[in-house]
Amino acid sequence: MSKLSFESVKKHFEQWNREQDVMEFETSSATVDQAAETIGVSPARIAKTLSFRGSEEKAILIVAAGDAKIDNKKFRQFFGLKARMLSPDEVLEQTGHAIGGVCPFGLKNDLEVYLDISMQRFTTVFPACGSTNSAIELTKEELFEYSGAKEWVDVCKGWGEDDETANVNQQIEV
Repeated sequence: MSKLSFESVKKHFEQWNREQDVMEFETSSATVDQAAETIGVSPARIAKTLSFRGSEEKAILIVAAGDAKIDNKKFRQFFGLKARMLSPDEVLEQTGHAIGGVCPFGLKNDLEVYLDISMQRFTTVFPACGSTNSAIELTKEELFEYSGAKEWVDVCKGWGEDDETANVNQQIEV
C-alpha cells in the first residue's frame, strides 16, 4: 500500500513538475523526530498532517509544525466540532495514506485541508509524501497551493516557545 500511496503523491506533483523533488530515504521518516534526523532539520520544520473526524463522513486534515499540538479549545471554536483524531484504519480509508506517511497530497478522497500558522515562521517545511521514508521541501506558498488548502488556521499550541532556537535553526539552514 505504501508504494501505491507514494506513487499517487509523486503523480500529484507532476502538475507542477515537482515529482523529481520528492525525496526517498533509506531510513524511516515516519515520526517527526525520525524525519527531522533523516533530513537534518529541526523537528519543528517537519510539516505533520493530522487527521480529524469532520462533520458527515469526511475527515479534516490539519498540517502543522512538528513541534505543535492541537489546542482542543481553538479547534472547537474554529470548526464547531470536538477534535477527535481518526484511527489508523480510518486515516488509511480517508486519505489513502498509512500512518507515518500521511500528507495532504495525492489523497484518495477530496478532503478539506487546513494549514496551521505554526508553520509560518519557516521559509520552507518538509511534509511527508505518502510513505514512511519520504518527504519534499516546500515553501509555505507551495504547501498552500499543492495541498489545495482552504486557509491558514490557528488551532495549535505549544509551538514556537523557543523562538530563539527556531530563529537560529532557520539561519543555519538557509
